[in-house]
Amino acid sequence: MKALAKIAPVHIGCLAEELSDFAHEHFLEELAASYCMAPRPPFLPIAGLKALIRREPVSLAAFHSKQLRQWVKNTLATRKITAIYVFSGQMGQYVPQSWIGRLIVDLVDVDSAKFEAFAKDGSGPRAWIDARESKLLRDVEARLVERASSTLLVSHAEAQLLRSRISGQHDIRALSNGIDCSFFDPALIKPHPALGEGGPHLVFTGQMDYAPNIAAVSRMANDIMPRLIKALPQASFHIVGRAPSRDVTALKGVNGVSVVGEVPDTRPWLAGADMVVAPLTIARGVQNKVLEAMAMARPVVVTPDAATGIDAEHGRHFIIAENDGAFIHHITQLHSAGQQVAAMGLEARKLVRDQMSWRAMLADLPVLTGFAGGAVRDAA
Repeated sequence: MKALAKIAPVHIGCLAEELSDFAHEHFLEELAASYCMAPRPPFLPIAGLKALIRREPVSLAAFHSKQLRQWVKNTLATRKITAIYVFSGQMGQYVPQSWIGRLIVDLVDVDSAKFEAFAKDGSGPRAWIDARESKLLRDVEARLVERASSTLLVSHAEAQLLRSRISGQHDIRALSNGIDCSFFDPALIKPHPALGEGGPHLVFTGQMDYAPNIAAVSRMANDIMPRLIKALPQASFHIVGRAPSRDVTALKGVNGVSVVGEVPDTRPWLAGADMVVAPLTIARGVQNKVLEAMAMARPVVVTPDAATGIDAEHGRHFIIAENDGAFIHHITQLHSAGQQVAAMGLEARKLVRDQMSWRAMLADLPVLTGFAGGAVRDAA
């Protein structure tokens, strides 16, 4: 949003997950020519029922807001908007069918493929719901791509995946995430005191009501930690992230696991971690949690899925573990290799700083939005 605001006046429409999000409203006031921060509708089961009745994806129903839709309508009627930037497929529903200006759709990930993977791994009613969601989202993605001037994905692999699922010729390209290394700087942050004694302290960060994250920490707690503790009795695993589900909170105290929950700042937990782990079995696009840990000069142990989209070298910038046994082996080896760990952390930070800064990632924004060398009007 900061990069877009440097190109043209920006009008921002978004949803607040919970009341605490309104505490950050001042950032929108500073950035935007105008904005609407509408409460996200509660009660996901109700959204699910509405989606079934309307024959639409649950993802769309869960992000539907009459207040935000009216704000978009009013903004387009009263401002000289020449470009609309849609972030995530769920927000595409707010673009009026009558819109004929420039439309940039940033899908980030191919969500239909993610739910397809959920359906294959699941069983019973949940698998049916995920299969339905995948099919309907695939249609939504196709319609958005058809309308868009450009469609963006977070990595070249995701862009290629979308091309393989969409017929016709369209401008589908990668626009990766960046990292602010001046913010994620270990020199500025003191380690959290809870990560002082014992060890190794292993940390996972993320939104903890998100199915892939739930599966990842459950795998770590139930499958990896019992075997790791046999080799390293003082090993502990800390789950840091907002909205932990019941399945996640149930892991507290099991096999050296602590469930920290939401924190105002993840950096002290990253700074104090002996290692950051990302045992994800389903991962789309580029994992910010991995980039943030690398920027904080932490050694990171990841699955091949979590490493996707990051141009890093195994053994130099991070460690890729193919299975549970590999996680245990690499964590044990790193715990006894102080100099190697420090060197890996420094190499990881250098890679992120040099190749994955926001400035480098967003250099094409003026061209994408149609403001390169042209008259500055408004974007929404």
